[in-house]
Amino acid sequence: MTEDSRLLEGLIVKAQSGLFEVETEQGMITSRLRGRLTKDPMESDAAALGDRVLVRKLEDGMGAIEEIKERERVLSRSAPGRPDIEQVLVANPDQAVFVFSCAEPDPNFRMLDRLLVVAEREDIPAVICANKIDLVVTRSAKEEFEPYRDLGYGVIYTSAITGKGVRELRNLLKDKISLLAGPSGVGKTSLLNQVQPDLGGRTSAISQATGKGRHTTVVPELIPVEGGGYVADTPGLKAFALWDIEPEELDAYFPEIRPLVPDCEFSDCTHMHEPGCAVIEAVKNGKIMPERYDSYLRMRQGETD
Repeated sequence: MTEDSRLLEGLIVKAQSGLFEVETEQGMITSRLRGRLTKDPMESDAAALGDRVLVRKLEDGMGAIEEIKERERVLSRSAPGRPDIEQVLVANPDQAVFVFSCAEPDPNFRMLDRLLVVAEREDIPAVICANKIDLVVTRSAKEEFEPYRDLGYGVIYTSAITGKGVRELRNLLKDKISLLAGPSGVGKTSLLNQVQPDLGGRTSAISQATGKGRHTTVVPELIPVEGGGYVADTPGLKAFALWDIEPEELDAYFPEIRPLVPDCEFSDCTHMHEPGCAVIEAVKNGKIMPERYDSYLRMRQGETD
């Protein structure tokens, strides 16, 4: 007998060059995909971080992934240089935590809005982490970030320097697969190191590995959180592109725009210039933030910054 007849349930926590590290009840098993499961690499990733799989343990200690369970949700982007190819960043995240700084650098709300659209598209619960709260007056930070709470998103305020919000963030990450995303320079590494020693160091190494570094051998992985859960850091978001989202879909992914669509005079209203547009009227009446509307217009026109 060359292989165990039992199938073990597992979670892919690392992927590199066709090999997958699968966390199972019997520990970590380095595995390969059965040939029938492989996809055309020109379309999408057959398996990715966060995929739940069934693996058969072989006599040599390796594993064979026999089945990839259907993804509940996925965060993808257009592959760099190939907008027609889907690159899966992480499958089945329980939540997305978008980290932005209150200052140094100033928060890039257009990027935040793009990330929130993707979270809405994939039905990923989103939390906004406003970091470096120690650099600003709390009231001024809340004036900028609290409107997102009004839209239904969680908002927490943190500082790696003072420790503010660290316990709240630690509790937020517990027992979940959490996707962390945000621009460079916002203090993610220092903040995560406050949550758990070297948690930020490991995710920082991952970011460098998939960024512009040429000689590193570190690869993306899910980092275990003490007490349960995993953190997936997603680098390269400067060129983040909306994968598989058509312009006419966008209004469905803005919570403040979505309920107004039926009130527009034209059923195919773009909310950009049409007479009788309920969205434009809401912007004029102060019911929709002008900055959010500007983000909508930019995305509708295909802008990525």
